[in-house]
Amino acid sequence: MNGDGQPIRFSLTGGERHDMTQAETLLKDLSPQYVIADKGYDSDPLREQIRDQGAKPVIPSRLGHRKRRHDRVRYKLRNVVERFINRVKHYRRVATRYDKTDSNYFGFVYLASLATSLN
Repeated sequence: MNGDGQPIRFSLTGGERHDMTQAETLLKDLSPQYVIADKGYDSDPLREQIRDQGAKPVIPSRLGHRKRRHDRVRYKLRNVVERFINRVKHYRRVATRYDKTDSNYFGFVYLASLATSLN
């Protein structure tokens, strides 16, 4: 997502896979100032990649891991992503995944994203 709450890039995975597996792919070739993510993305390799790209990670520490400081004010902006996902899931076809092929489903995700970004 950019600062205006519009998606920049998508990656489709199986429903049982964790989103963390796609973090590196989604960040590749981008030059953000900040990368805001929830505790599930707290890993040293991801933080290192973010810093190598010239950005600051805004990711709180997971329980049981080393405590790290993060920008609490910027972290509150993470809700922009959550609101976007909620709006896209109002499209029944996205929420229930009626499409049998990845390309058809992905196409409708793009279409739903475009429609929600215009509102």
